[in-house]
Amino acid sequence: MFTGSIVAIVTPFINGEFDEDSYRRLIEFQIAGGTSAIVPCGTTGESTTMTIDEHKRILNVTIDSVKGRVPVIAGTGSNNTKEAIELTVHAKKIGADATLQVTPYYNKPTPEGLYQHFKAIAKAAPLPQVIYNIPGRTGTNMLPPTIARLADIPEIVAVKEATGNLSQMVELMGYVGDRLTILCGDDNLTLPVLAIGGKGVISVTANIVPRMNADMIEAWNKGEFEKAKELFYKLLPLAKAMFIETNPLPVKTALAMKGMIREEFRLPLVTMEKENREKLAEVLKAYL
Repeated sequence: MFTGSIVAIVTPFINGEFDEDSYRRLIEFQIAGGTSAIVPCGTTGESTTMTIDEHKRILNVTIDSVKGRVPVIAGTGSNNTKEAIELTVHAKKIGADATLQVTPYYNKPTPEGLYQHFKAIAKAAPLPQVIYNIPGRTGTNMLPPTIARLADIPEIVAVKEATGNLSQMVELMGYVGDRLTILCGDDNLTLPVLAIGGKGVISVTANIVPRMNADMIEAWNKGEFEKAKELFYKLLPLAKAMFIETNPLPVKTALAMKGMIREEFRLPLVTMEKENREKLAEVLKAYL
């Protein structure tokens, strides 16, 4: 469940509403492309702009579409512990395999607050948790001692590390050993994270090229390190292009360029700047 190329899937919209038909097609594209698991309603899925009812509906559609073919790691995190519990209870009820729980944003909790937040979710809805450390979004860096403490909670089984700090990830490995699976949260660091003991990536780039991303992880796991390195460097320009503006603007724009979804976002996100859009289109030519 917590290995390989895991996609942080986008949420397509049409006239301001969830585009269910396009979303179901995206899921089929991912499964056909060898994606190991689906993560709906994460940062890339624009979860912060969803109502509770929309969030639950998208999780329902994900479970229905996937039909058990790959694990679903439902994004149910929030900076409001009560809301995270409500969404996690729903995810458990409908059959999600695990949840992705982001470090509470804006609140800037202390290490003890972080611990109590994730513990409360685990107690209210016992379901495997991937905790998600992304200080660039949340304003809080969950440090290795805190993560090591959380690893003692049985439901907490993995961490998505998106600090961009390999030194901190190496330190974390020393703290948790094999008690916790470490997943890369930055596509441009997938190979280095695998090299220090990570087991996979929760990927934005996989939205565009799921097969290539999956092949890279598979090659690494088979010991085919030169092949994995070759694929990593082929993917790197695309991985960098996914972040020339705020995620998920580039990835959704790229999918729209491929004719897979409409180019539509929810405020406060808006369409890409013309110059960056042209750069993205140029990079994308190598992957079409």
